[in-house]
Amino acid sequence: MPRAALKKVGHWTYADYCTWSEEERWELIAGEAFDMSPAPSTTHQRVVFNLGLILGNFFRGRHCRVLAAPVDVLLPRADEADGKVETVVQPDLLVVCDSTKISERFIRGAPDLVAEVLSPATAKKDEGIKRDHYERAGVAEYWLVHPLDQTVLRYSLEAGHYGRPDVFGEGDTMASTRFPDLVVIWDEVFGAVEE
Repeated sequence: MPRAALKKVGHWTYADYCTWSEEERWELIAGEAFDMSPAPSTTHQRVVFNLGLILGNFFRGRHCRVLAAPVDVLLPRADEADGKVETVVQPDLLVVCDSTKISERFIRGAPDLVAEVLSPATAKKDEGIKRDHYERAGVAEYWLVHPLDQTVLRYSLEAGHYGRPDVFGEGDTMASTRFPDLVVIWDEVFGAVEE
């Protein structure tokens, strides 16, 4: 049985977060701390790996960067100083095309694309509060990948909001809305899960 994500009681900022042990993985969402431990399942990791290969191959030689967790993504409000940022997430996979957002320590600002591969312990957070923060921050495209039922929800930002998600599953091919030449054959992502 998966354990629910533990929380540190209090209201936290990135400055606080930087003082915590690097042996623990945490996310901050609106100042609330969520524990990212224990490590994800091997099924989760295979799906992340397969999708990461597809993204990496597509963006090779292009100006965008593909990154995988753990990498801190700071989602500040307006000109909020780094130390004051209250939302710091670690998406499973992300694509950033604006090189000014990338530092050696973190990404500051909305990635162009975020993919979260759901696990029982994080699904509620990924489908709710994180989705809302990605929308607010301006993440152009957000994929929620369900490895167990082999479905994908694709949210696309239009006029600053995510509408109803497009749903994909076994046998489906999906073109990205942000990068139309990026086509994902979901059987290639989920195929190794069944092996």
